[in-house]
Amino acid sequence: MAGVPEPHIGWTFLTNHARVLAAIADDRTTRIRDIAARCLLTERAVQKIITDLEEGGYLTHSREGRSNIYRIQPGTLLRHPAESSLSVADLLSLLARHERRHG
Repeated sequence: MAGVPEPHIGWTFLTNHARVLAAIADDRTTRIRDIAARCLLTERAVQKIITDLEEGGYLTHSREGRSNIYRIQPGTLLRHPAESSLSVADLLSLLARHERRHG
């Protein structure tokens, strides 16, 4: 099927949830289609991840016409016990610094 990314074999340092959150942080009006293309995921996977992020309190959205406007909750703490003192803002700051250096 055209447009479906190749599956990745093995582990990665960043989760798909982190990738989607970073894509939304870059453009809070981005479309699911564009997030999927950027993150090399299917649109269905991105929809599921956005639902997870909303249910976890990391993200909200509102509708403006036919578009979604996303709002990241920067103070929400990361889920894993090893990073439980770090916020979403801390994670996004780290990813943004990497993008500035290598983007």
